[in-house]
Amino acid sequence: MSKLTPSKPLLILLYGFPGAGKTYFARQLCEQIQAAHVQGDRIRSELFDQPRYDKEENNVIGQLMDYMTEEFMRAGLSVVYDVNAMRYTQRHALRELARQHKAQAVLVWFQVDPETAFLRAAKRDRRHSDDKYAGPMDQRSFETIASGMQNPKNTEDYVVISGKHVFNTQFSSFAKRMQDLGLIPAGQATGKMFKPGLVNLVPNVAAGRVDMSRRNIVIR
Repeated sequence: MSKLTPSKPLLILLYGFPGAGKTYFARQLCEQIQAAHVQGDRIRSELFDQPRYDKEENNVIGQLMDYMTEEFMRAGLSVVYDVNAMRYTQRHALRELARQHKAQAVLVWFQVDPETAFLRAAKRDRRHSDDKYAGPMDQRSFETIASGMQNPKNTEDYVVISGKHVFNTQFSSFAKRMQDLGLIPAGQATGKMFKPGLVNLVPNVAAGRVDMSRRNIVIR
């Protein structure tokens, strides 16, 4: 099956709780469109035998990801930037990087309840391709990350998808938004649209409840 070719390079940014399904989506998206998968967790795993996940190490990973992304976009190739684009300033800098290389930055916002996301993140299985490079996650780490996230503003271009949907449904939402922006020709994406489906509806069980009620999720 041929891959979709966007009308201009895309810089696809990902936003959502740990365990929301960002890498699951990123890997499969790169099988549908012409794009490079720049994966922060994999870079960290290959650089550091015992990652610390501290600020200094994060800066190294970020600089390498930005360098690789810039080189791909300079060559006219789209990039899926697979790390949680948590902060507005981070997303602004990446959008500016895309603009400099005549690429279109698009943010994908994965919405899923925090309980489900935490249970997924805490029970990752490194035998699975999407979990192979993920770091450990406990409740405190999850809450620290979640509390530092800044939801996208209305001024940011983003597409909302459910972290509980299967990829086919997620891709349909993504492709429709790309069509609306004129980035993917309607004729190319029509054959790749799918009916809705749900996956991995994790109940709230013994692994612990994450009280994130003060961070309500709003679907626009």
